[in-house]
Amino acid sequence: MNFELQQILTHALGFLIFVWILKRFAWGPLLALMEERRNKIVGEFAEIDNQKAEVAKVTADYEARMKEIENERRAKLVEAVKEGKGLAADIKNQAMAEVRALHEKAKSDLQRDIAQAKVQLRDEMIAMTMTAAEKVIREKMDDRKHRELIGQYIDELGRA
Repeated sequence: MNFELQQILTHALGFLIFVWILKRFAWGPLLALMEERRNKIVGEFAEIDNQKAEVAKVTADYEARMKEIENERRAKLVEAVKEGKGLAADIKNQAMAEVRALHEKAKSDLQRDIAQAKVQLRDEMIAMTMTAAEKVIREKMDDRKHRELIGQYIDELGRA
């Protein structure tokens, strides 16, 4: 029994010496390695959090820029539509002005043609009346007197 106690004490003393040696030479560097590893992992998590925040910021910036670009696109589209409507109105007004000018020109041309036709008709009526009067009277008057009489007659017809 004594032998067993001595063996237990030897084992306990050996274990305590082993623990003291481990603590003195291995435990410190081992804890330092574990602390370094823990700090490295904490640093990596902090870096990941920083990168997540930066990605979120960049994403928000891109989304804001995309909204801004969309608003600019819409504004340019509205402006282009407004400009197109303005151009259409200008073209319409110009076309209407050209139509009015053509209408006025056609009206003046028609009035001029009517006046020419009246003059031509008057001259033809004078010539026909002179011919008829010559045939009726069978007497030849001078041409100036004939024209004067016929012109008076036609003027009287025009007034009536």
